[in-house]
Amino acid sequence: MNRMDIIGADGDRFDEILTPQALQFLTRLHDQFAGRRHDRLAARMESRKRINNGRNLAFLPETAAIREEPTWRVAGPGPGLEDRRVEITGPTDRKMTINAMNSGAKVWLADQEDATSPTWENVIGGQLSLHDAIRRQIDFTSPEGKEYRLGESTPTIVMRPRGWHLVEKHVRYTDRAGQRSPASGSLVDFGLYAFHNAKQLIDSGSGPYFYIAKIENHLEARLWDDVFTFTENALGIEHGTIRATVLIETIPAAFEMEEILYELREHCAGLNAGRWDYIFSIIKNFRGRGASFVLPDRSDITMTVPFMRAYTELLVATCHKRGAHAIGGMSAFIPNRRDPEVTARALAAVTADKRREATDGFDGTWVAHPDLVSTAQAEFDAVLGDRPNQVDRLRPDVHVSAEDLLDLRIEGQVTDAGVASNVSIAVRYIESWLRGVGAAAIDNLMEDAATAEISRSQLWQWMHQRVVTAEGTLITRSVVERELAAVLESASAGGRFADAAEVFRAVTLEEDFPTFLTLTAYSRYLVENAEVVAA
Repeated sequence: MNRMDIIGADGDRFDEILTPQALQFLTRLHDQFAGRRHDRLAARMESRKRINNGRNLAFLPETAAIREEPTWRVAGPGPGLEDRRVEITGPTDRKMTINAMNSGAKVWLADQEDATSPTWENVIGGQLSLHDAIRRQIDFTSPEGKEYRLGESTPTIVMRPRGWHLVEKHVRYTDRAGQRSPASGSLVDFGLYAFHNAKQLIDSGSGPYFYIAKIENHLEARLWDDVFTFTENALGIEHGTIRATVLIETIPAAFEMEEILYELREHCAGLNAGRWDYIFSIIKNFRGRGASFVLPDRSDITMTVPFMRAYTELLVATCHKRGAHAIGGMSAFIPNRRDPEVTARALAAVTADKRREATDGFDGTWVAHPDLVSTAQAEFDAVLGDRPNQVDRLRPDVHVSAEDLLDLRIEGQVTDAGVASNVSIAVRYIESWLRGVGAAAIDNLMEDAATAEISRSQLWQWMHQRVVTAEGTLITRSVVERELAAVLESASAGGRFADAAEVFRAVTLEEDFPTFLTLTAYSRYLVENAEVVAA
């Protein structure tokens, strides 16, 4: 008999989320979509093989009619999503939930994906935080006795479930044939949130809104659209009530933006320029293609380099052509309340970043810290004024070719400092992630899984392409091991650095290249017991 079994540990109030009715709904989602999810993931593998074997990406000739048809439009924003000029991103623990809800931002991206380490406690605890925040029943008292409460004005919530590639090993799905497998992380996150909160959100004047991560093509978008329609029918809500904003954060998806909007058109609010995962996707897909695909130090890969400009200009033009919001990305710079000089540099960098986005036509942007909300809003206020967005600003001047998107020639160098920085960031982030903290302030930058992926994938590529740094150092495994030893020597006692070093070696120093570091780390360290591992 097909069913869903919980094999993760019980926790405080978990039974309020993992109800029999909610598990029955998750079972129905998996009955309908688990097989198609596997097919889409298999297609991803084939696409990566073709790219690695020398085939360049191109705009699809078979969908040219969709791109050339001028009349179709997406559904656009639902209630509460008309003005998205500043969106704050962050994990869904109780403290961060309250801080985000009190931040003054227009939207909170409640992140169950890259900013959340998917411990079982975080996965279900995050659902509880969202459940309580939506009903204005959330509070938190820190170990130091500081109390956190919701203010009067709160942002619209847009929840980001995990991507299609991730599983939830604490939930086991048994299909009609009796085959057992870990549940889909996407369907667990989405399904629990929609089941418990969709009608409450609608009644409060908002709706069930989602950010969709790691999409690689329009067929994956079609799968999500079918999930949305099935859910609306199952929950008895009007078709089109669910709204999705898709992150364009993979290089294959950049070639199918218009098709992705088309597949989701009855549920789509917009696209987001997910810059850090986009850079990681380029490195991952072209890591074996020779020197012309080698990027310099991460600090040199700015939003103004040609291939990133091509990507963002195409995104804005595509969105506005179809009535969709174009949402900008997140600058990694964050303020430090104990260091005015660091704060001044961060504010200057964020100001420049958001001024460029607003001027380029974006309708809103992301920030990672409450102290950056007013800075970002000032730049969008200057362009938008009283208007909620600038979707009506078309960009007929934008003409981006496939060659523009794949032209990785930029000024910059690979340096000894860049190697050391990548090792340090990757290991320290992985250590934080293993402790259950998925968004970590490291060297006054906000790092999440995407930025750690850039760090480790650059190192892998530099070693395999036998890159020599500007100082004359051939980047080898021994060079990276030396930097790793330095990080471990300076690490504070009592953390998870030994485990982090093991994960780092597995995803960076082996001959094979794991597609995501989180897959390796999750299976080894975040799964709670032997029964779950076996599942």
